[in-house]
Amino acid sequence: MSQSRRADEDANSIEAAAAAAVADQDVCATHPQRVSGLRRFFHAHQLYESVQPIFIITFWHGLTPFFIKSDGTGNKKLKESIFGYLNTLLHITIYVGCYVMTLMNNFETIAGYFFNTGISRFADTMQIVSGLIGITVIYFTAILPKHRLQHSLRIMQDMDVLLHSVGVKILYSKLLRYSYLSLLVVFAVDTVYSCGNFLLLKSAELEPSTPLYIVFTLQHTVISIATALFQGIAKMLELRLVMLNKVLKNLAHQWDNSIVKPLPKQRSLQCLDSFSMYTIVTKDPCEIIQESMEIHHMICDAASTANKYFTYQLLTIISIAFLIIVFDAYYVLETLLGKSKRESKFKTGEFVTFFSCQMVLYLIAIISIVEGSNRAIKKSEKTGGIVHTLLNKAKNAEVKEKLQQFSMQLLHLKINFTAAGLFNIDRTLYFTISGALTTYLIILLQFTSSNTSDDHAAAHTHLNASSTAGIK
Repeated sequence: MSQSRRADEDANSIEAAAAAAVADQDVCATHPQRVSGLRRFFHAHQLYESVQPIFIITFWHGLTPFFIKSDGTGNKKLKESIFGYLNTLLHITIYVGCYVMTLMNNFETIAGYFFNTGISRFADTMQIVSGLIGITVIYFTAILPKHRLQHSLRIMQDMDVLLHSVGVKILYSKLLRYSYLSLLVVFAVDTVYSCGNFLLLKSAELEPSTPLYIVFTLQHTVISIATALFQGIAKMLELRLVMLNKVLKNLAHQWDNSIVKPLPKQRSLQCLDSFSMYTIVTKDPCEIIQESMEIHHMICDAASTANKYFTYQLLTIISIAFLIIVFDAYYVLETLLGKSKRESKFKTGEFVTFFSCQMVLYLIAIISIVEGSNRAIKKSEKTGGIVHTLLNKAKNAEVKEKLQQFSMQLLHLKINFTAAGLFNIDRTLYFTISGALTTYLIILLQFTSSNTSDDHAAAHTHLNASSTAGIK
């Protein structure tokens, strides 16, 4: 009798502690602790607060027509603005106007100051046309399907409410600092690269035109910001998948340690601590699995909607980056192999440094997109293994049925990012790009070799003709 009474007291104390912890979470969520000074810029208590920095940047650069505003109750929400649409139209007009002016100015490009051959002129034309079309497409595909981005964020906001019902409290401040860090990296890299290149041109007493400077800077900036926005959305999806997997792993850990029995109406105590969450809940395992299924469905829905919004932007960014990487790699290899007779005011080291840096910059853009997508996909793939681990450990028929339903859902609902449906955005893209890059480089180098051989043959023929004429 005393042992059973003690067990009942322990169970009641566990439930009381869990209830108190949940109550503490509710109080913290309802009345967040106020911070003052600079610290308040690094603290967030809502979803929209955590992404506010990146939306400020996209709004002022014309990539989104809405900004984040606080309502009367202190909640943050997206608000469309007429100024946002006018700002987008202004950016497109300036960009197209500057591109047309560079075309009228003898197809002026930055690369043209370093390299001037038949292939380089063809490459400059290709880059101008692709840049003009590409950046315009990025702006229009960012504005026209804007409702998809709003819907994806709304799903994640509703998802966070459901996550709170299983005891997960999201630390939005972590996401806010990640947004600051990604923007800081974007602007630091772009600023150093742009200023370094133009200082290099000035050191050679070359003065690019203002339209060329605007085109050069705006193209890098727009691509970098669009990439940062996609990476931020992918990170949000990844972290929510991590939370879901942690909840399921903790449930399996409890069954292993007999903390909870998978019996109907049995309460459980979960204590998780990770990068973006902690949880203490008292729920029946069937309820946890059912809510986990709903969370997984919402994550897949948010990912699918985000992919529809970004799909043409990603195709455009990857296409422009690939084109620039191909020709930059060709310029570098041709110079290092000594196959080109270029007349330039720049030393070989300066020449190679310029095109290598530009190549690395666009390579970073592709890697950021692929890795952001790949991390979310890999986290979603782990969910299936955890569910089947639970299925093997479950003893109760009702719990098994729920886990089998979850397994079927995982089979039909998967996270996938594509570029307009043409190719998947995952690590297999590295192999595809490497193969295509190698093929095009071989073709360009062979074309240069054949032209060089023809030039040598023509020069030799001319020399022989001159010698014969001299003898006569």
